[in-house]
Amino acid sequence: MPWDLLFSVTNAIALIGWLLLWFAPRTPLVHSAVMYLGIGLLCLIYIVCFAAVLTGSGGATGGGGFTYDIPGIRALFASDGGIVVGWTHYLAFDLFVGLWIAKDADSKGFSRIVQFPFLFFTLMAGPVGLFGWLIVRERKARAAAGR
Repeated sequence: MPWDLLFSVTNAIALIGWLLLWFAPRTPLVHSAVMYLGIGLLCLIYIVCFAAVLTGSGGATGGGGFTYDIPGIRALFASDGGIVVGWTHYLAFDLFVGLWIAKDADSKGFSRIVQFPFLFFTLMAGPVGLFGWLIVRERKARAAAGR
């Protein structure tokens, strides 16, 4: 498989999704584009690449010997295919979390300026942005629930 090309393609797909979240009007069409053309496509690429790496097909390395332990994960990420698989996993899940944050923030009346740092940190270090958002949203979530 052309791992360098797939790496570039997945980065471009994710970047387009993030740019839509940051700057496009938050319409149902934009939400659907981010969900299906961004996240969905990243998931599909992940599935194909993961299968290739695990089976050793398409020039991928790692087939047959993968185990869910530290040596197995290390072996998986020691190949270009493993790096693309892992990176695509991060991109898909971080974009999904970013979409959820954006929709949740919109529904709670947070401005784009307030949302931007959480979305940025979710892109750069997923759990950092998500954790920050969970802390900030808590007060409004409780108020909305009448507690």
